[in-house]
Amino acid sequence: MNSANTVHSGLARKKLLVLGATGGTGRLIVKEALARGFEVRALVRSPAKASGLEGAEIFIGDARDEAVLRKALEGRDAVVSALGTPVSPFREVTLLSSATKALVSAMKAAEVSRLVCITGMGAGDSAGHGGFVFDRLILPALLRKVYADKDRQEAIVRGSGLDWVLVRPAVLNDKAPTHGIRALTDLSGFHGGTIARADVANFTLDQVNTDNWLGRSPLIACRAGPGAHNGERPMGDKGRHEAFSISHRPRRGYFGGVGSLREDA
Repeated sequence: MNSANTVHSGLARKKLLVLGATGGTGRLIVKEALARGFEVRALVRSPAKASGLEGAEIFIGDARDEAVLRKALEGRDAVVSALGTPVSPFREVTLLSSATKALVSAMKAAEVSRLVCITGMGAGDSAGHGGFVFDRLILPALLRKVYADKDRQEAIVRGSGLDWVLVRPAVLNDKAPTHGIRALTDLSGFHGGTIARADVANFTLDQVNTDNWLGRSPLIACRAGPGAHNGERPMGDKGRHEAFSISHRPRRGYFGGVGSLREDA
């Protein structure tokens, strides 16, 4: 996962704080950031969760605690948030919005302005673009309360006054990175898709040093397969079937970017 190394060569070494670093996507963000030469500090709840994050500075604490966040932000240039939350069909979800509210306040106090925050396909104005199974079955049955909190999270970021990018991945998978994705804000004609966690990590880290998507909320998905028009992925039944297949795998965390089954994305 080094597609953007040439983009970042010659730039000052960035010092990152990563939230959600112990999740499936978060771990790849840490790994790729270290490969790019970033200095990485990972905020985790307990030392036991930090296994596999070798090379990063481990900072123990609760992401909802502003005092913890202020200390974790000392000497940092930017923040990447890959926080997620468990599926919660019945109980209200507030973790994402409460952590993000504390983070924004702490970032302002620390004078750290760059925030790249992963939410998910279906948040904000991307609602209704996940395909039939996701929009009509998965989200209403399992993720409705999670997405209500993602919407609150996005609103906090938008109103923060920070230099922000909201990254909305399609349904996540653990395939090898393709280094070729679509990033969309015009979602007309888009009705579901998938993306490798590794590609999400690459795209997210690209936003730390570039302003291409500053102040915007791109939905990211894998590029087209064979037979697509103008490099776009066909959005017919095939795309919906792939989302359906992934949703039925008995694996935790498969919807990390779209309502994680874990606490982290």
